Amino acid sequence: MTIRICLVIYEARYDFFRLAVRNHFSAALRILRKGSFEMAATVNSITYAPEDPSLPKPWKGLVDGNTGYLYFWNPETNATQYEKPQAPSHLSSPVAHKSLSPSGHNGTDDTYCIAGNDVSEKTEGSENLETERASQCDSQADAASKSSITHASKCVESGLSLESYCRKHEIAVTGDNVPPPMSSFRATGFPAELLREVHLAGFSAPTPIQAQSWPIAMQGRDIVAIAKTGSGKTLGYLIPGFMHLKKKHNNPRLGPTILVLSPTRELATQIQDEANKFGKSSRISCTCLYGGAPKGPQLKDIDRGVDIVVATPGRLNDIMEMRRITLHQVSYLVLDEADRMLDMGFEPQIRKIVKEVPSRRQTLMYTATWPKEVRKIAADLLVDPVQVNIGNADELVANKSITQYVEVLPQMEKRRRLEQILRSQEPGSKIIIFCSTKKMCDHLSHSLCQQFGAAAIHGDKSQGERDHVMSEFRTGKSPILVATDVAARGLDVKDIR
Repeated sequence: MTIRICLVIYEARYDFFRLAVRNHFSAALRILRKGSFEMAATVNSITYAPEDPSLPKPWKGLVDGNTGYLYFWNPETNATQYEKPQAPSHLSSPVAHKSLSPSGHNGTDDTYCIAGNDVSEKTEGSENLETERASQCDSQADAASKSSITHASKCVESGLSLESYCRKHEIAVTGDNVPPPMSSFRATGFPAELLREVHLAGFSAPTPIQAQSWPIAMQGRDIVAIAKTGSGKTLGYLIPGFMHLKKKHNNPRLGPTILVLSPTRELATQIQDEANKFGKSSRISCTCLYGGAPKGPQLKDIDRGVDIVVATPGRLNDIMEMRRITLHQVSYLVLDEADRMLDMGFEPQIRKIVKEVPSRRQTLMYTATWPKEVRKIAADLLVDPVQVNIGNADELVANKSITQYVEVLPQMEKRRRLEQILRSQEPGSKIIIFCSTKKMCDHLSHSLCQQFGAAAIHGDKSQGERDHVMSEFRTGKSPILVATDVAARGLDVKDIR
């Protein structure tokens, strides 16, 4: 690999990801075909799957401890296969599945199970939460067990086997009885009007985080999803949220049903735009609560009643202290960019908000990194979550979609070199320059403004100023955005050069 040298004017941020599914399955199959099942169990941690009354004899379900995949073995013929064997039609009859997971989720035959411990150790309070929320999970498990039977066959509509699809997209999952990914929109079973909106938006297939998190969320289960910014996480939780709303039939005047917490104003308003765009056909209402803007219009939205509230923790706490919002109907809670919210010091506000949300809820946490602080809050707020990782956690990697060049320069030469680079770009190219301080951000944007059309964005700008700058940047009127790391996460701007 050739590494070329360019400019140090911004700081690259590296994210940690979980190790992708390992390719040890073929070795286990070779051992099985030799008739040495006991040896396979020792070498590759092959274990029997929980007993399934609907499985025709003499077939047995097995779980590969390395990949967590469920497959089937006939001890009489030594045959192994992924697809569940079917009994002759005249012998088959519907059999209720046993509840296998600690939280009451029904086990299903056509799911793959990633063996392993829970995402994190449960704290003292989480056991109580689990008991309180078990009945809610039970009510959703029957529907999940019915729908997941179709998932396994449909997850390979893209032409890839389940194992190949997960390996290609670096999907790794930890949890009990996890349904396979939905690799096509047709496999989701979402309403036609919603799929129409998705196709009109130009999406041809779910992103990996959507493909894997949708079936889990549709089971009503808690999720920790670890994936890089720009991976499609927003629709990963919004669309299952829309389905959740349809089941609840709550009166929005009595409070929201869905609450999404976001670290920045820009990301919060972007989530609101997505919710309005894709929820329009379902007549789903959404408002956004954030600081730096008048409270009046936001309070009017709350009084009229909305299904979804997207909020920054600070502004939501302010409105809660005014007693102008109630969260007693919230049953679907999302923490988006959780690591970023903790970096910004929002943990006390988050915990205060969650105390006002009923314990019988579904909680989804999305994060780009998985440090101990995020693990701790996940252990405190989530119950028996499924952990979904997109990418490799054992390697320090940068975003593969970005080509990075580094040049080491004396401080006095940086400005001249930056201008050389800006002049070398095609006229009108959208460029973001990251600065380490707000003062540097303002100084640099002011000096570049007249010649290049630059504008600055950082935390000290008012919401009106930030909205104006982002609008100018998106339309190309100000093609250069000089920013602090307030713009480093979650913003969706097309055609960045």
